[in-house]
This record gives sequence, C-alpha cells and structure tokens, in this order.
Amino acid sequence: MPDSSRPLRKLGFLTIGLFDPANPAAGHESTLQVIELGERLGFDSAWLRHRHLQFGISSPIAVMAAASQRTSRIELGTAVTPVGWENPLRLAEDLATVDLLAGGRINPGLSVGEPMHYGTVKAELYPDSADVEDFSYARVERLARLIAGEPVREFAGKEGVVEEFSNRVEPHSAGLRDRLWYGAASHKSAVWAGTNGFNLLSSSVIFPADADQDPDFALVQQAQIRAYREAAAASHPNSPARVSQGLVVIPTDSASAQQRAKYQHYVAERTPRTRTPQGPKRIMFAPDLIGSSAEIAEQLYAHAGFREVDEVAFALPFSFDHEDYVQILTDIATHLGPALGWTPATT
Repeated sequence: MPDSSRPLRKLGFLTIGLFDPANPAAGHESTLQVIELGERLGFDSAWLRHRHLQFGISSPIAVMAAASQRTSRIELGTAVTPVGWENPLRLAEDLATVDLLAGGRINPGLSVGEPMHYGTVKAELYPDSADVEDFSYARVERLARLIAGEPVREFAGKEGVVEEFSNRVEPHSAGLRDRLWYGAASHKSAVWAGTNGFNLLSSSVIFPADADQDPDFALVQQAQIRAYREAAAASHPNSPARVSQGLVVIPTDSASAQQRAKYQHYVAERTPRTRTPQGPKRIMFAPDLIGSSAEIAEQLYAHAGFREVDEVAFALPFSFDHEDYVQILTDIATHLGPALGWTPATT
C-alpha cells in the first residue's frame, strides 16, 4: 500500500446530474438519491456541475435546496457556476437563502468568462446589454462583496406602515463569503483566487502557464496550487486557503464484469486527448484513473498535484447509470478513501 505523510482530510464527489430530456424529473431524483447515499457513506461533500442548455443540472442552487432538506450533514457545492450567466445580486440572494436552509453547508464554486457559445444565446440572455456585459473577474468580485454584506445602496429603513428595506442583500448568511471557491484552470486565475480570498478548485482541466512549460498535467497543476497558496498567504495570512482537487476516478473493486467493460471503454475514448495539450489554448486534460482502489491510490500518491492537497472532490463520469454511480461511490467510500488515509464522517 502506498504511503503518505498527510492523510486525506476531506473526501467529496462531483456529478453532472445527467437526465433524459424525455423524463428530466427521474434524472434529478437520481441526483438527489446519489447525494443522500453520499451522506450515508460518510462523504464530506457533494458538488454539482452547472450546465446551461444541456442535459445536465441547469439550476444547481434549486437542487442544493432540495438536497438540503433530505440530508443533514454533507456539504453541498457547485463546481462551478459560470457567473457570466448570472446577475450577481440575484445570485447572492439565492445562495444566501439556500445556505440558511442548509444550516451553513453551501460551498459555491464560481468562474468568470464569456458564456459558452455566447453568440448563439446572447440575444435571449442579455437582449439589451449583450455587447457591454462585463465577464471579467469584476463580476465575481461584485458577487463576493454582496454575499459578504456590503451595502448595495444608501436607502434603508421603514417606508409607510409595513414596508421595511435593507441596504444589503437579504437574507444575509454569515460565513458564506468564506466558503466561496474559484475554479481556476490557469496560473493567472489561481493567483487571482489566492489574492482575493477565494478557496481553490483545481480540476481535471487546466492550462499551462506558457508554451515552454513542461506539458505534464500533474506538474502544471502542482505549480498552480503552489502559486495559489503563495498568493493567499501574502494577501490573507489568516485565511485557511483551502484547495480541492477534482480528478475522475473509477474504482472497480465491486464492479461487475459488464460494468468494468463499460468503464474501460469510457476511459479508452477519453484517453487520447490527455496525451498532448489541445487547441490554441493548449488545454490539458488529466487521464481518468481506473482500476482497483489500491491501484488508484498508488497513482494518486505519485501525482504531484494530489500531493499538494488534503481535500478532493472526485468527479463521477458523465454518462453512467444510477447503479454505476452507487457502485463507484461505495467503492470510493469503503476502499479508496481509507487507502488514502480518509475517515468517513458520521451523522
């Protein structure tokens, strides 16, 4: 068994919440059941991807609200919400409301940038302001300020007999600002997240700092995490500066022969893109890790990025069936997690 000087402290998982467009309710129910299973298995967190105009969760905040009423302990997060699709003030209200309903268990993961395929949707998304919308870091900075309770306006107080107004976003959820995460794929974004007081989500998709950087995914990720920690320590020395890594892992300890064949086919189709950086931006994809939990643990301990963290949110494959997710999560919780030094949480 591989050895680590630092045991895994927090274990989470990430799901896209896939659904059949002919029966979307069943897919959302499956996602909620998976989160409930995660809590029973002792996972520390469950994270939801955010998909628009696709067959995955488009409203993770609503799903987290539902999950908060069917669980009592497991933390719930988004990985990530693209803020370019959102009005920061309205998003701040929704996140604070759900965080209060969940008892302070929400971990919003965020990203900035122009919405994907913006030219095809901007007329509906921002019909009057599409060409002047700001998709820079300033958009998520504004969201963070509003969540922190900074004033929205000067006006506040009672008006008339009944109406009373606040000058900040209501409800206010104390502590939520400290649980904001940024999904950084580049060195620049990692440094920005650390400088601006966000926790860091580092996933299976990253960009090298420059064309001369060694195209080794693990080393690039390691460099980004270290740059984040350095920036966070300089700007926020009293902040915990949490970092979570999110690779795709597929343990096969209890998988059937049919499941193993399906999983191997999935990985084989995705592996070619991991061999070299892709496209003009030189996007780098991490290889999916498949095998027994002992084999995956050995690969993780050899991974330079993993050695930098004590929290993970392992990503579930996109297109598997409910029973596959049950098997994978059960193996992660009962075999892989303990092999990494993790101890299940208790309700």
